[in-house]
Amino acid sequence: MKQIFLFLCLFVFVLASYGQDALVFPDDFLGIYKGQLEITTPRGKQKIPMEFHLQVTDSSAVYNYVLVYNGKPRNYSLKVLDKEKKVFEIDENNGIVLPVKFVDNTLYSFFEVQGNFLSSRLAFQRTQLEFEILFTAMKNKVTTGKGTKEIPFVYGYPINVVQRALLRRQK
Repeated sequence: MKQIFLFLCLFVFVLASYGQDALVFPDDFLGIYKGQLEITTPRGKQKIPMEFHLQVTDSSAVYNYVLVYNGKPRNYSLKVLDKEKKVFEIDENNGIVLPVKFVDNTLYSFFEVQGNFLSSRLAFQRTQLEFEILFTAMKNKVTTGKGTKEIPFVYGYPINVVQRALLRRQK
């Protein structure tokens, strides 16, 4: 009897999950998100106000993508390269264009600038957004392994700065 009850609960859960609408990026995540950005460095932690704006433009393949730190906006564009494959790019509107990939409601990007490597992650939910940037200096590379076929060299990059925010979608 207990097994039948568990099976029925699982069956109802599966049916309920299929009944939910699939979210489509970026259209289902448009809006303004606000919160506090916590920046952790070797010198300590600080918090600053942060916003993220994702809004439509006149073009169906371009969205306003604005990061606001301490009241100062950085106006970028999110461009759709292949909506089906979930491939996009962030155009900083100054000649810098970063490739981004959307997987499981999360937008990922890796890039290197001036000897530093950055990883960004924006995890979208219906009412909030988890924002994270990891930063490391390429010069701090750590090499381990033996350089053989069995044990190749592995390069690690100690993280110097972590920026994290939980931003709530505004109504």
